[in-house]
Amino acid sequence: MTTFSERTIKSESIYKGKIIDVSIATIEREDGERAKRELVKHPGAVAIIAVTDENKLVLVEQYRKALEKPIIEIPAGKIEVGEEPIKTAYRELKEETGYSTTRLTEIASFYTSPGFADEIVYLYEASSLEEGEQQLDDGEYVHVVTKSLAECEELIKEQRIHDAKTMYAIQYLKLKEN
Repeated sequence: MTTFSERTIKSESIYKGKIIDVSIATIEREDGERAKRELVKHPGAVAIIAVTDENKLVLVEQYRKALEKPIIEIPAGKIEVGEEPIKTAYRELKEETGYSTTRLTEIASFYTSPGFADEIVYLYEASSLEEGEQQLDDGEYVHVVTKSLAECEELIKEQRIHDAKTMYAIQYLKLKEN
């Protein structure tokens, strides 16, 4: 197996935000050439595959400014400093959807955009759901919807479900069905 690496010569922070930090790194490749890398630091996130007793996937619809449109997604959220991902998953499920659970199982973790960002998403499956009230953050507008897998596939075709974590979740559930 070949190993690759890039040595960081210098890193300059150009933005520190509430959710992300951005820097420009000057690197030296293995061939001795130097290059620049624009990098985004993110604390990580969780996403939850929650299925009701009626076999409906619990989803949230919200406006995504970066896309200039609303999309439908599985519930997800940013990991707070010092918080374990599983604790974030319990919290985000309740806050965004009102549903709670006593059982979360980690399914996978993945990097969202490794070409420029270090964001990792931990994907959990929730079972034994109990319905309740949303506990949204101030200024957060999230509409909860539940859909069958067939309905989700139609939403993908319509590009109303249009993000990788939700498509991953749907594929996971389809494979689990078979």
